[in-house]
Amino acid sequence: MTLRALVRRPSPRLAEGLLTHLDRRPVDPDLALRQWEGYVAALAGEGWEIAEVPAAADCPDSAFVEDTVVVYDDLAVISRPGALERRAETAGTEETLAGLGYRIARIEEPGTLDGGDVLKHDGRVWVGLGGRTNQAAVDQLTDLLTPLGAEVVGVPVTRVLHLKSAVTALPDGTVVGFEPLVDDVRAWQRFQPVPEEPGAHVVLLGDRTVLMSTAAPRSRRLFEERGLRVVAVDIGEFEKLEGCVTCLSVRLRHRPS
Repeated sequence: MTLRALVRRPSPRLAEGLLTHLDRRPVDPDLALRQWEGYVAALAGEGWEIAEVPAAADCPDSAFVEDTVVVYDDLAVISRPGALERRAETAGTEETLAGLGYRIARIEEPGTLDGGDVLKHDGRVWVGLGGRTNQAAVDQLTDLLTPLGAEVVGVPVTRVLHLKSAVTALPDGTVVGFEPLVDDVRAWQRFQPVPEEPGAHVVLLGDRTVLMSTAAPRSRRLFEERGLRVVAVDIGEFEKLEGCVTCLSVRLRHRPS
């Protein structure tokens, strides 16, 4: 299996990124770049090939490349971001993935979809319905992914920016999140609450390895007690903009034919 991570270098205008639930704080673009480089190095150190989408200097949020696409098997579904300011970000992602051999589909009007609202695990695809993603996009995604064997399920998101701002999944499929920020924990058969702290999100790097933020030491201990190996990175400048470890890459687990 080929492991490849799609990433995008942060814009020098990162500090102008959109906010919905947090108060704006100063963001250091130079520190953010160093943190991004550390994030990419952590992925590469775990055996992931790096595919970089061309930078988009005029798009402040463009480092959050996850929001521009949903990839399932060999199909790349290019999103239609819910924020008008972010729609220019998708062209670079589409060009890069087409160049890597992925089939391309697109969310069309009136659908709006941010990739950060999509959580996938073992054939199940949960899609957060809230400020950035609507039912029309869920319906389109269902039509596109059902022939590939996926089950698409819409879940409410009202307390955070994106579904994966509230929950992510561990390698065994257990969904984890800070419960007061999760609209309905009954959406998942197995839900594990985590402590109240920023950065309690994970990226799956292997069967027993996860990537997470250094900002969540109590959650890290919880995951390690479950027998997981944790790779921790500092992404504090991105967390000021409601970003998390999932936002900064799209993990591609095979090479399309």
